[in-house]
Amino acid sequence: MNTPNGSRFGRSSSSTGGSRTNSTGSGYASRAPRSRSGEAGKSFNNSGPRPSYGSAAHANAGNYSSSSFSRSSSSAGGPRRSFGGSARPSYSGGRSSFASSGNRSKRGPKSDYIDENRFINRATTVVEEVHVAKHTFADFNVHPSLQANLDAKGFVQPSPIQDQAIPVALKGGDIIGIANTGTGKTIAFLIPIINKLVKDRNHKVMILTPTRELAQQIETEFRALTSNMKLWSVCVVGGLPIMRQIRQLEMGVHIVIGTPGRVKDLIARNKIVMSQFGTIVLDEADRMLDMGFIDDMRLILGAMPKERQTMFFSATFSPEIKLLCNTFLTDPITVAIKTRDTAANVDQDVVRVGHVSDKITKLHDLLINPDFKKVLIFRETKHHTDELAKELRARGFAVSALHGDMRSRERSRAVEALSKGQIQAVVATDVAARGIDIPDITHVINYDTPSTYDTYVHRIGRTGRGDKKGTALTFVR
Repeated sequence: MNTPNGSRFGRSSSSTGGSRTNSTGSGYASRAPRSRSGEAGKSFNNSGPRPSYGSAAHANAGNYSSSSFSRSSSSAGGPRRSFGGSARPSYSGGRSSFASSGNRSKRGPKSDYIDENRFINRATTVVEEVHVAKHTFADFNVHPSLQANLDAKGFVQPSPIQDQAIPVALKGGDIIGIANTGTGKTIAFLIPIINKLVKDRNHKVMILTPTRELAQQIETEFRALTSNMKLWSVCVVGGLPIMRQIRQLEMGVHIVIGTPGRVKDLIARNKIVMSQFGTIVLDEADRMLDMGFIDDMRLILGAMPKERQTMFFSATFSPEIKLLCNTFLTDPITVAIKTRDTAANVDQDVVRVGHVSDKITKLHDLLINPDFKKVLIFRETKHHTDELAKELRARGFAVSALHGDMRSRERSRAVEALSKGQIQAVVATDVAARGIDIPDITHVINYDTPSTYDTYVHRIGRTGRGDKKGTALTFVR
């Protein structure tokens, strides 16, 4: 969305709302992917049927067959890639010198065992009853200035979470909102918040998120919806200069959007006084728990007045979240839109590899497929994320890494490059990718098996958003 005019604060180039250009000196490879050794001159044939990624157990149920790509020769034009053949043997290829120690076995010491069959699920066209909205945005009876901005941006029909959560939030009630990613949770809590702020400019709001990228995206949405309304915000996240954030706080803001660690730091410096805040939103609350922010969340919530509005929004509802809600929410209304763990329009399957050193070869074979236009690849550690991105760039793919040790500007640049199609793929850790909104991700690849099924759900939620189709592939041995 466009940044509203009249903002008092200059924004650094690290903001997701900013603009920047990418050059060939940025570290993104611009040349075409080269063939592996011994395959010079090989071209990709996209005229045949859809390739299989593997899943013998589900072959008869309409899922992909157990083979990966097979090879054949063409009588004209030299060798070519084929997906046919009656035997359909698994393609293992020569082992690459690039071997990763980051892949764990299914029963590794740090992960819960996940039945690989849960990674296999064909996208379906019709799986559940279509939601019929009870309201339009015009029915919510919000402030005329806010309604004018909603009209200008074409908001007419709310999503299910917006349709059910906004009326409750407008009345000041506490909310537990459970919905899959990409369903419009941000707008569901921003509209009631903005409506409250424009009526009472002395009111203060805190929004907590697990990552800086999500905080920045929420602020971008807030600024777009409050164009010409003179409501001021500040994004307080790690990795950006704290003194600048302090100066913005001292100038006076209506809403603080931040990560728990930085908010706690500013509370300790007495730059944020939680007793002055009457509304708090915890977005992606389950992920904040996964990241170890439980003590920070309790400290922040415990420092607020008892008379407040509290809203929890999440894609999953764990026992820990339930306990937190029981402690800090008052008679909450639960709005549960989620009807299944994973999106119905995400085609899920596994990619079988015999040895860890074969994984890079399999990934190479996937990425040279022209259907893999905008890909998010997940690794578990920052080191292995950099390692894989470097290897893929050496093979000629336009790829960037995304993890917490990168500067905010570099992370924003990687997200923007993939969003604009300037690179083909981003190799990311779970923490860095949490909450990012990159449109039209075609594929999510779990190069490292996720540690929990909830993590898997969050990962593949980056594709197949809204009514778009997507594909999620998980490497298994």
